[in-house]
Amino acid sequence: MEQIVLTGFMGAGKSTVGKILAKKLALPFVDIDTEIQSEHQISITEIFANLGEPAFRKLEHQMLTRALLQDAIISTGGGIILANDNRLKLEAADFVVYLKTSPDTFLSRLKGDTTRPLIQEKSKDEIIAIFEARTRLYESAAGLIVETDNLTPEEIADQIKQDFQTRKEQL
Repeated sequence: MEQIVLTGFMGAGKSTVGKILAKKLALPFVDIDTEIQSEHQISITEIFANLGEPAFRKLEHQMLTRALLQDAIISTGGGIILANDNRLKLEAADFVVYLKTSPDTFLSRLKGDTTRPLIQEKSKDEIIAIFEARTRLYESAAGLIVETDNLTPEEIADQIKQDFQTRKEQL
């Protein structure tokens, strides 16, 4: 299957890199959060506020399951790896890439962002604690880890494309 799944913390660049990678590989781009919002005509923030995080995680799992049925570049939400069912699906996926970003980088990117419900009204230390609790999960689900701090989105996409094509040739 022609499929790359991008994982990583909020602000890692999954959507940005995913769009570039989709163009480079001539594959559809699927952003799980965007698909949920489009299908349900409600923002992620509103889902969290009105239905709660468990309801969002259920929708996220359903969308991941659907996305994994197609050839595509798939951008996941930062919390997708929290659910064991999702981790199992990622382990079975074709090619999972963890975009590893340092706290300084993602905190800078997230500054002033009001669209991410899990970080609203949280201190810098609380956000870093969420990241640290997830790091091992991201790493264990990934077939490739790309350290993104000193790379442009274009360079990240090129690195992923090269690794993906090399692995395909070896199969």
